[in-house]
Amino acid sequence: MKPSRIGADFRIVYRSYSRNPVALFFSLIFPIILIGLFGLIFSSIGSTSATLVVLNEDHNSHDSQRFLSALNNTSLVSIKLESVAPADFATWLGQNDYSAGMIIPAGFQGNASNNTTTNLTLFVNPQDSATEGEVLTAVQGVAAAFNLEAKCGGATNCTPVIALAPLRNVGSQVYTYIDYLIPGLIGFSILTSPMFSLVDVSSSYRKEGIFRQLSLTPLTRAEWLTARVVWYVMLTFAAAGIMIGTGVYGFGAHVTLTLGMIPFLVVGPFFFVSLGMLCGTVSKTPEAAALIGNIVTFPMMFLSGTFFQVSSFPPDLAAVAHALPLYYVIDGMNQVMLFQNSTRAFTDFLVVLVASVVVFVLAVRLFQWRDER
Repeated sequence: MKPSRIGADFRIVYRSYSRNPVALFFSLIFPIILIGLFGLIFSSIGSTSATLVVLNEDHNSHDSQRFLSALNNTSLVSIKLESVAPADFATWLGQNDYSAGMIIPAGFQGNASNNTTTNLTLFVNPQDSATEGEVLTAVQGVAAAFNLEAKCGGATNCTPVIALAPLRNVGSQVYTYIDYLIPGLIGFSILTSPMFSLVDVSSSYRKEGIFRQLSLTPLTRAEWLTARVVWYVMLTFAAAGIMIGTGVYGFGAHVTLTLGMIPFLVVGPFFFVSLGMLCGTVSKTPEAAALIGNIVTFPMMFLSGTFFQVSSFPPDLAAVAHALPLYYVIDGMNQVMLFQNSTRAFTDFLVVLVASVVVFVLAVRLFQWRDER
């Protein structure tokens, strides 16, 4: 083994690697993005209180107010009182992006005076385990303290005055983690497939002269791009069907199949095909296009509610998430598939539709068959 030959080959590897933006991105930039995103997402755990929405059915009695005050003082939770019909409470929490709720039933104070157990009902989101942990710790701790204060006549085995009923899930008692994951994974598919494909196609076709050849045909730029939109819409319907079928028959998911899904399965690919084309159009080389596509795509994967609830993010990061188009695609599907909230879903649809039209027009205007750069 000669060091000179090793050194010569090392220089070749270095030059080829340093001239490949995609390789550099996944080796150096992507780890920074990952640690930055996960750090921002989970930075608030333990440092800020989780919001616990409370439905106080005991008419704000002295004991119920004292219990809620003690919860607030734990610094683990922040109490938010609401007035909602108990039967609609679980769905209302999901429609309004809350990950935890609690019902204090009527008779709370009377039961405490009579040393009779009151069962508190807690609602949690299976996809937000951090908030669930904080809420459970706070409620169980304060309930234990109240039980110790109970007037049991000196008995050591007296009946607790406060107990927790079996946990219920936000949206519905039967919902599980897979139910919340399916809309996010459909959104993930809507993002990645057209984005990565169109970024590559738009840049490589220009480099290889395929667009120049297409310019000699009657096909217009808008028609070429529209054909891609139609293809990825069909692909999205197929992927959504596979994921829903796997979730329902493989894992017992309880998502609702509704016509309200269709607008998002159409407008989502419309937006990301156009965005992928735009990213590839403004890039001079396929390598630069792939780099831009990755920088645009990866933050949306993690910040749009695909794997983590946006409601659990720190406020500044949640504001960033609300600026991402994929958030409205996933939130809209959550609203129609889980919470039956057509009003909010329609708002989400309008946001994505307007963004899609703007990006499509920009992509068509900037995209040229014959690129002289």
